[in-house]
Amino acid sequence: MTAFKTLDDIGDVTGKRVLVRVDLNVPMIEGAVSDRTRIEAAMPTIRELADKGAIVLLLAHFGRPKGAKNPTQSLSLVTGGVEDVLGHSVMFIPECVGEGAKAGIAVLAAGDVAVLENTRFYPGEETNDPAFADALAEIGDLYVNDAFSAAHRAHGSTEGLARRLPAYAGRAMEAELKALDAALGNPAHPVAAVVGGAKVSSKIDVLRHLVSKVDHLIIGGGMANTFLAARGVDVGKSLCEHDLVETANAIFDAADAAGCTIHLPYDVVVAKQFAPNPPTRTVNVHEVAADEMILDVGPAAVEALADVLKNCRTLVWNGPLGAFETPPFDTATAALAKTAAALTREGSLISVAGGGDTVAALNHAGVARDFTFVSTAGGAFLEWMEGKVLPGVDALKD
Repeated sequence: MTAFKTLDDIGDVTGKRVLVRVDLNVPMIEGAVSDRTRIEAAMPTIRELADKGAIVLLLAHFGRPKGAKNPTQSLSLVTGGVEDVLGHSVMFIPECVGEGAKAGIAVLAAGDVAVLENTRFYPGEETNDPAFADALAEIGDLYVNDAFSAAHRAHGSTEGLARRLPAYAGRAMEAELKALDAALGNPAHPVAAVVGGAKVSSKIDVLRHLVSKVDHLIIGGGMANTFLAARGVDVGKSLCEHDLVETANAIFDAADAAGCTIHLPYDVVVAKQFAPNPPTRTVNVHEVAADEMILDVGPAAVEALADVLKNCRTLVWNGPLGAFETPPFDTATAALAKTAAALTREGSLISVAGGGDTVAALNHAGVARDFTFVSTAGGAFLEWMEGKVLPGVDALKD
């Protein structure tokens, strides 16, 4: 996979101003960063460039200020969190373009790191205004994109800037693109995909794309109910998009034509109310009562799905199998995730997972570290699963 340049290709950066697009859109509690995952993901790139003597200028957005300055969404609030993870001082520059930015950068020495102000304080960021991208390019010599999570947006700091300066993928971006290539670009077959979540409507494009790419499509979550209904199953009070039954049937037909097997649960865990630890029963899908709702995949189906994974070489996972935030409906997701993790550890499976709910579910099951790669990107991961071109990645290509 050599469609883009990486830090290995960057050459001597001593004293050069390197604009690094990172993801600093982090959660905050009482003015402090409460989860440093995204900051930590950017550290290998920041440290490598600083150690090589670059002037490292971090570009990022924070929240949705809609092109206007808003002190509650200033990256000055996040700079302390960057300092803590990096282990030494980081300068904050209260502009990201123009004379103010240039004046701040002028005092930096080789190896210094600075956070520039929120790119979304400027209306030209989200409109990818050429004048804004030009202004960004004026303050730097080289560009590195290390924010896959923002790569699905054609913004000034993700797409416009990459077309104006020599552009490279940072270490986190490089790892992400290599993992995604191994998962769907040029995967080892057979390939399985697990797609879960509440609604088919949010993942129609993902499902349509995957049936042409994978050998086994495992559908879970509330989405599975819509597919069961399309097969004539009465799903009782379960979450179900009955208006999408024809869409589900079209996906079944496309899968048949492509030689992809769709796996639906044949036993399920049902309850009369959606609450933590209510009375439940495990039944065949044809035995769901009118006043019951399907909230998880049953143990027999999970065992059969585990057997499917044992015969696969590659797995792509997005979305839980059940209502995993509410016990005991996390059982199926955790059990199948543990199987995937064990197969990955023994070297028989390449496992790539992504999306916020998925990361939470894998962490909950205690297996996120055992997967080959876990992407923290939400929207970008989903658009990649839909087969869409990601503008921030496309702009890095030679």
